[in-house]
Amino acid sequence: MGKRRTSAGRQLMQGMGLNLLSDDELYELHLATLELLEQTGVKVEHSKALDIFDGGGCIVDKEKQLVKIPAYVVEDAIRSVPSEILLAGRNPKNDVILGGSRVNFTNFGEAPMVTDPFTGEYRESTKQDVSNIALVTDALSEVDVTWRPCDARDVSSDVSALHVMEALLANTTKHIASGDGGEELTRVRIEMAAAVAGGKEKLKERPLWTTISCPVSPLTLGKIPAGDVIESAMAGIPHIALSMGLSGGTSPVTLAGALVVHNAEILSEIVLSQLTCKGAPIIYGSSTTCIDLKTATTPVGSPELAVISAAVVKLAQYYRLCSLVAGG
Repeated sequence: MGKRRTSAGRQLMQGMGLNLLSDDELYELHLATLELLEQTGVKVEHSKALDIFDGGGCIVDKEKQLVKIPAYVVEDAIRSVPSEILLAGRNPKNDVILGGSRVNFTNFGEAPMVTDPFTGEYRESTKQDVSNIALVTDALSEVDVTWRPCDARDVSSDVSALHVMEALLANTTKHIASGDGGEELTRVRIEMAAAVAGGKEKLKERPLWTTISCPVSPLTLGKIPAGDVIESAMAGIPHIALSMGLSGGTSPVTLAGALVVHNAEILSEIVLSQLTCKGAPIIYGSSTTCIDLKTATTPVGSPELAVISAAVVKLAQYYRLCSLVAGG
């Protein structure tokens, strides 16, 4: 059996929760998002994705790469996403089952720089760092999923995603999550994961890997994330749609405005996933935070990130979707 962690936000005398938004407020955010997707739309920089949206009932201007998504298409896509998702480990005892209000933990990642644990030097990350950190996360019972911790910057950037994948598969028995690369490298990584799982059908039955893509705020699905969504859906493996909007920078400064833009970006990926393959597993993700206007940096540890993450979880629960949010 997979891990079923303590629940959060339920109306029970257990766990912990933050009721940041009422049902009426969630409904208003949903309606505003539907209006934004249908009236303003999203830019989609991927020809196959444009064809998929076009064939799924959306209004597509291929010259402008603009997609407007009717409300019924959005709501049908939300209903077709599985509300419970298996994240299989190479060792079945490390299987994780997402769903409801269960809470699991992963390391954060994607770091381009590390502090060397032996010399204290601040340097670019390497493939060996990926391997070493994967071994650490594998040993920590508090960590349920091993997220790509850093990049392999000692190999060519054209194939670094493949080296990271090899390092993760070889050094953790837990479920792994990694993004970057686009559809061609994603196809290769699916082959790598399938080789470990025992074939593509086995991988679909017990997905060892979750892909990750980030829409470009505001309201843009770039070539790489759109391709990753399509390839993951066709392979039947989980995908994390992870918006990284900046309130006051690439999205509105107000909490409500930032949430609407964030929600539209994620729901556009969900629509693409479900139009590609109805029932494909996809996770509602967020690393959205604010921008520090004095330094033009991203304060990931700010209180605003915690508030936005709490609100995003409530939105995902409103849709009965599995979610992943950044911690401060």
